[in-house]
Amino acid sequence: MKIKLFIIIISCCIYSKVNAQDPVFTQYFLVPETLNPGFSGFMETTYTGIIHREQWPDLDLKIDTDYAFVNTWNENMNSGYGISVLNQRENATNYNFTQINANYAYKVRISDDWDFRPAIEVGFGLKSFAFQNLLLEDQINIRTGIVNANSIDPLLMNDKVSFFDASAGMVFNTESMWIGLSMKHLNKPNIAFTEDGNVPLNTFFSLSTGYEFLLANYIDVKFFPYATKMFVTSNYMQQGRYNRLDVGASILFEKMFFGATAVTNPAKNGLNSQLLTSVNLFTGLQYDHLRLGIAYDLNTSKIGKTGGIYELSLTYQFNLDVKCFGCPNYTGR
Repeated sequence: MKIKLFIIIISCCIYSKVNAQDPVFTQYFLVPETLNPGFSGFMETTYTGIIHREQWPDLDLKIDTDYAFVNTWNENMNSGYGISVLNQRENATNYNFTQINANYAYKVRISDDWDFRPAIEVGFGLKSFAFQNLLLEDQINIRTGIVNANSIDPLLMNDKVSFFDASAGMVFNTESMWIGLSMKHLNKPNIAFTEDGNVPLNTFFSLSTGYEFLLANYIDVKFFPYATKMFVTSNYMQQGRYNRLDVGASILFEKMFFGATAVTNPAKNGLNSQLLTSVNLFTGLQYDHLRLGIAYDLNTSKIGKTGGIYELSLTYQFNLDVKCFGCPNYTGR
């Protein structure tokens, strides 16, 4: 059964026109650099962190994803710089994907309230499979039922592929709102494992928004401290024929925050697909320069018992005197 599963996975990733999909983090609003290079230097201070994501631990298809980043700000040049590393691993086929990116964003003041931050991102990616775990056609002798240990399939000679990647993005923001637009894989790099193959990586499009406001400006806050804030966010993504829309909100106390996000599949791609695919719960704690975030995705689709998706983030902000969207109202800000 597992051999059949291996072949299905490889076929989908290599031979079909259903190209690989980029990983998306539940806590994208805490580290928007994962979506858009325009957020490089957005805090206008040095900012660093890491996110770990574990997906479907109860299945043979468990996927682990890690993202680490650091970016900083140059006041004299009105520019933000950043570097990030993304790694994704799948346990059934030993699939491994690693990409290193460098980002640059430039800040332009376009009005008294709005800034515009165009940005570029360039990177180098490496994908690999453990093809030696596959049972290929030329290993099976149909007449005798004997399975040969060796194969001459050329696929086994090309278990790695590397590629150059180029992306761009922009962010419009005020002191309490952002609107971000990004397009990854503009050059559509070829990710085929066969020497003469041509599998272009589909462009990843993202349109994200975030808005932070004082709760007391809209409702009576008898049961909450006056400084309690709300943060609402949305993120629409499209890659190939697949799309996704996340809509979420969180409440921000002095040092803690709680929230939820609804993940939807507007196009309802796939067999027996439904509109709502998961409800993601998250919480976090701010202590001085450190912020810890925890998320758990509750699956609502018909994919079966997966064990959900866990996510853990840890970020460090060097200067607390600058604006931090979605951060708790810690003292001194």
